[in-house]
Amino acid sequence: MIDVDKALEIIKIHKGKFGNEVVPLSQSIGRVLKESWHTDRPLPPYNRVTMDGIAIAHQDFSEGNRRFPLEGIAAAGDPQKEKKETGSCHEVMTGAILPLGCDTVIRYEDITITDGAALINLPDIVKYKNVHDKGSDRILDELIVSPNTIISPAEIGVGASLGKHKVEVAKLPKAIVISTGNELVDIEQKPLAHQIRKSNVYQISTFLNTMGVNYDTAHLDDKKEEIKEQMQKYLEQYDVVLMSGGVSKGKYDFLPAVLEELGAQKLFHKVAQRPGKPFWFGRRGSCTIFAFPGNPISSFMCMHYYFVEWLGESLGLPLRKTQLAALTHSVEFKPDLTYFLEVKISYSSTGLVQATPQKGNGSGDLANLAEADAFIRLPRGKDIFKKGEVYPILIYR
Repeated sequence: MIDVDKALEIIKIHKGKFGNEVVPLSQSIGRVLKESWHTDRPLPPYNRVTMDGIAIAHQDFSEGNRRFPLEGIAAAGDPQKEKKETGSCHEVMTGAILPLGCDTVIRYEDITITDGAALINLPDIVKYKNVHDKGSDRILDELIVSPNTIISPAEIGVGASLGKHKVEVAKLPKAIVISTGNELVDIEQKPLAHQIRKSNVYQISTFLNTMGVNYDTAHLDDKKEEIKEQMQKYLEQYDVVLMSGGVSKGKYDFLPAVLEELGAQKLFHKVAQRPGKPFWFGRRGSCTIFAFPGNPISSFMCMHYYFVEWLGESLGLPLRKTQLAALTHSVEFKPDLTYFLEVKISYSSTGLVQATPQKGNGSGDLANLAEADAFIRLPRGKDIFKKGEVYPILIYR
């Protein structure tokens, strides 16, 4: 049995290598960028009008002129206009190119237009007012989005402005989610007294959905030869196999033996933690195997704590930031294990993150997950965790 930190270290070392691929920008949301984006022209690309009104030369105003004959109109999308007469102006619309010969924009609210001229109703004006200068946001060829950025709607907008109709992103693994056990039935069935509906396969696969990972699902009954025959295929077809159940010490927990017989390398089996102690992790060839315990809290926690780190390492993402919270109640936990306790998150009046324990009835109490927001990680080596003490949290909602 190994420590939590050692298990996480091993998982990170054995990250997957899936390469990169090129996808349309419109289909890249949530993907990890694998190229640098630089500006292909200054931003904004011209002196941009930011208010509807008139454009003038500030020098004309400073020399006492208050009435400006209108030469024309500059709208967004028009080629650049030019002010030709001293003391004149152009009407301008938001987004238009500032006309040549002008350096200041006066809002319609501050002028009166009569008889083909604009009268400025202000005692003073600021030069360059309401003008977004060319290149003031970004200069030409400036790095604007770095590799290993998760593409969000913000990056989609930036990419579109740069003409990135196709982008290079990290390729995602091909995954399969496998449930095991004779006691499981599909969710549309009414279980008999000795049966339960499948839940782990749904919570794991739905979580993969949120990360954009494509997956298949399968179910294996507790029959060793059938498990071995099917696993042989899965280990050859997929980059990552995610399983729940069949890894403890029961007579029908065949997975560890089957994986060994199929030539899989066991990197660890059993972690000094609760929940999730029987967790098995290993590889065969290019396939990575996560065999989570069957209890739903165990598989849920292991998925969030370990698989997310592995996927992040595999895709080149920055390390997940550690978040901390203070216990609102004292907790006693005697076993020499790292304790991932379910907690409800709240915030004090000063903004401190608070964690209220939601102690359920063990790792089989799936309903308790709905009462909590996160796991708080309580370390080995002590058995009393006092109110107000601060520990890392893993938010899952």
